Amino acid sequence: MILNINRSYKYIAYLFSCAIFFIFTSCEEDLTKQNKNDNKNFPSQIINNAKIVQRDSGFVSLRATAPIIEQYQLIDSPYTIARRGMKIEFFDKKNPKKPGNITAKYAKIYEYKQFYEARGNVKILTSDGQRFATQSVFWDQKNKRIFTRDTVYATMEDGSTLVHANGMTAKDDFSEYTFYNNSGDLDISKTKIAESKK
Repeated sequence: MILNINRSYKYIAYLFSCAIFFIFTSCEEDLTKQNKNDNKNFPSQIINNAKIVQRDSGFVSLRATAPIIEQYQLIDSPYTIARRGMKIEFFDKKNPKKPGNITAKYAKIYEYKQFYEARGNVKILTSDGQRFATQSVFWDQKNKRIFTRDTVYATMEDGSTLVHANGMTAKDDFSEYTFYNNSGDLDISKTKIAESKK
């Protein structure tokens, strides 16, 4: 009888240890499922008083400064945000001593897509002296296009101001641009007007 009691204790101990094993493994599976849903959209790097220089074959093509930059690199489509504003100077190989610039209160950069977004009191100054002001601008660096659907206020070198209510599209060097729904004062005697080809 003592032998049967010892066997029953062994079976109970064996069953109890199996139950504990299954409880712990089921808890681990639940934790791994929960960890898959963790938010990875947090900054992997924060840079204060950032100064960024982009070069193309040794030539400085872009210089950016911002009070704070947050880089989000732990996600599928990494991006960089400047929540407190950013100033970007872009240099043209034809006129490297006189850069153009873009300033905005907020900027977002998708590095792999080469796509830039600027919002909030966006001001653009070209190397030719033309000034543009709007609330948002998007720059597709890969296709060399800048565009917006917001109202654009354009001030030319001669001081004339034009209002473009439905935005604009332009080459990123502003050699060509198209404005939509235009109005404003323009001094024709000082402005070059393209002649129509016949």
